[in-house]
Amino acid sequence: MQEVRENLTSCILPYWLKLKDPKGGFYGEVSAEGTVFYDEPRGVILNARLIWSFAAAYAALKDTQYLVAAVHARDWFLDHFCDHKYGGVYWSVTAEGERLDTKKQLYAQGFAIYALSELYKVTGDDEALKNAVNLYKVVESHFADTVNGGYIEALSRDFSPLEDMSLSAHDINADKTMNSHLHVLEAYSNLYQVWPDETLKTRVEALLSLTGERVMGADGHLQLYFKRDWTVLPGAVSYGHDIETSWLALEAAFALHDADVVNRVRPWARRVGAAGNEGLLPDGSMRYEKLPDGQYDDSRQWWVQAESVVGNLWLWKYHADAEALERAFAAWAYIREHLVDTISGEWWWAILPNGSRDLSQPKAGFWKCPYHNTRMCLQVLSII
Repeated sequence: MQEVRENLTSCILPYWLKLKDPKGGFYGEVSAEGTVFYDEPRGVILNARLIWSFAAAYAALKDTQYLVAAVHARDWFLDHFCDHKYGGVYWSVTAEGERLDTKKQLYAQGFAIYALSELYKVTGDDEALKNAVNLYKVVESHFADTVNGGYIEALSRDFSPLEDMSLSAHDINADKTMNSHLHVLEAYSNLYQVWPDETLKTRVEALLSLTGERVMGADGHLQLYFKRDWTVLPGAVSYGHDIETSWLALEAAFALHDADVVNRVRPWARRVGAAGNEGLLPDGSMRYEKLPDGQYDDSRQWWVQAESVVGNLWLWKYHADAEALERAFAAWAYIREHLVDTISGEWWWAILPNGSRDLSQPKAGFWKCPYHNTRMCLQVLSII
């Protein structure tokens, strides 16, 4: 789809290229109105996702400005987010690169692995691969629960226990979460493509089994929060994570080049995708969540719409769901008409249930990154 390619190359990526800090890295926050906050702290998730987004864009489009941006992001990331004493990556640093929040969130280690392994694909940069492998070893050494399986949500800087392990203000304090396990799976399968270690393969297989057997509930929806022994804690239904997991899990299975793994994953991946599509609304968009009290959050979050496009494309291509292609087109039409900022670039955070834009949230920040929408565009270009 030419309009999706144009959205990526004329709207999304140029926006982020403008946020390069000449002194290193990328600026930490931009308001919905376009104000750049040059001195705001910088989060590890945004900066890892910048590396991944520009590296993946370069791999697909071969535009050298994206490779330059990915390397620019890498240099600052390795210098300032990596803990050169204890290992792992910090949660946040100041605009000058000084340590700020030094906790080691599992989710963050995953995205650092994901980013650096993607960069290695396009550069052959041994330093990027070495750091990705070292982070994998950190996760296995410190976060792995060898008794119950899976991984602990967060630890302190020196990997001692942390009282508050919550990922964000939106999440509860839980020993284990769906979200972090999903993105460690994503990271590990990406690393396996460039470092086909047999132990790493077993970890990917174990994460896939955990997702299908522990994380997915009886109704096909993902359960979000768990105690250490995998006892389920109350949480919402996250339609975006359902549809995202449906394709990321199958992609991870494909990465192992093992037909038995693919055949085990395919049925439950389709099931969780169908569960995600329960959040679809008549205008082609996908609602955010069903809350624990049964009420709905009908805001249309940018990342949920992007995952709806990709998840439905995968349901169409790999599960012979003929109607899924139309659902993907409808989701893209909603994005194009409501979320894309054709004036300033990028996408708005969300459209509220009353139809207005959510201007309370930033265009760029700790969680607003060019990852979901860049990846959506690249998936569309590779599938259609």
